[in-house]
Amino acid sequence: MLRRMIFPLVIGLVGGGILISLGIWQVQRLAWKEAVLAEIAARITDAPVALPADPDPATDRYLPVVAEGRFTGEHLDVLVSRKQIGPGVRVVEVFETGEGRRVLVDRGFVPQDARGAARMSGPARVEGNLHWPEETDGFTPPPDGQTGLWFARDVAAMAAALDAEPTFIVARRPTGGGIEPMPVDTSGIPNDHMNYAITWFSLAAVWLGMTAYLLWRIRQRRA
Repeated sequence: MLRRMIFPLVIGLVGGGILISLGIWQVQRLAWKEAVLAEIAARITDAPVALPADPDPATDRYLPVVAEGRFTGEHLDVLVSRKQIGPGVRVVEVFETGEGRRVLVDRGFVPQDARGAARMSGPARVEGNLHWPEETDGFTPPPDGQTGLWFARDVAAMAAALDAEPTFIVARRPTGGGIEPMPVDTSGIPNDHMNYAITWFSLAAVWLGMTAYLLWRIRQRRA
């Protein structure tokens, strides 16, 4: 009987050990991700610096910046919805700096019924965070030719459409015209490691429980 039990026992222990180790790894990843999110949150709220001459999407993501210049009035509207408010748009407008650079500024949210209202352009001071949102995939529809609505913030495509450099500032303070800022935060950064850990530990418990049941059945059969 002992020889019949050795193989399922070994398989059960090895499989359970692998599943438990995967759960532990996800717990470690959770701690790492929380530290990264804390670092990003701290960076987002730092004091702003002058807009870099050649910002890098990897090293300058979330960098707080300030720029002086003017809004040109050239803009794109990105469809968005807000809880307890409803549908509306993000206003992405060209901002021309004092040095003549044309960059993009996400000025914030406008409700759908106010989309056609006049918006303030002209001289302004923009304070916000550099960002390169990763919102597009193979299922993202192209901009609607009739309504002019975009369905995601695609920095490269928007820069090409507005003849601007692919530098994207998300305003964290009002820029006028009744546009409500939607500042950068960490809520859009996925952190599912706890769910993954629970899944692996649950599978380990099921695996070990099935192993124990199989061993009991073998013992009962021999008895």
